[in-house]
Amino acid sequence: MAMADLAHHQSGAPVPLAEISDRQNISLNYLEQLFLKLGRAGLVRGLRGPGGGYVLTRSPAKIAIEAIMAAVDEPVKMTRCSGVVGMGCIGSDRCLTHDLWDALGDHLISFLRAVSLQEVLDGTLGQQVRLGELAESAEFSGVLRQPGGHES
Repeated sequence: MAMADLAHHQSGAPVPLAEISDRQNISLNYLEQLFLKLGRAGLVRGLRGPGGGYVLTRSPAKIAIEAIMAAVDEPVKMTRCSGVVGMGCIGSDRCLTHDLWDALGDHLISFLRAVSLQEVLDGTLGQQVRLGELAESAEFSGVLRQPGGHES
């Protein structure tokens, strides 16, 4: 939300975190921590002094949502296991659905890697996702339906 706000409002001038905080109802202290991480990742640059604030280091079309999430250490993890050998989802064992949720996490990362900040700003993302979902659901439902539209 903060990166989308920054991209939307920067128009060549740095955007103060206090303004993002007010518009997005996000704690200023939390934003400061996030923007330090985003700066270390090379996604934003802070400018000090009067008229200071933050700017994107490249165009929103060249910033993947996955890069933002990785920069702020926001995991896209669908399992509760730690990933440490000997530490499973349930005690020392992996749960029966571990591979399912692990694969879903991989798909989420691929999806977020394919989506740019510009697509979020343009609002075009939903249309692309819905078209992909329709194609996939049509293929999947074809397996479940018998000729004539009756479900098996």
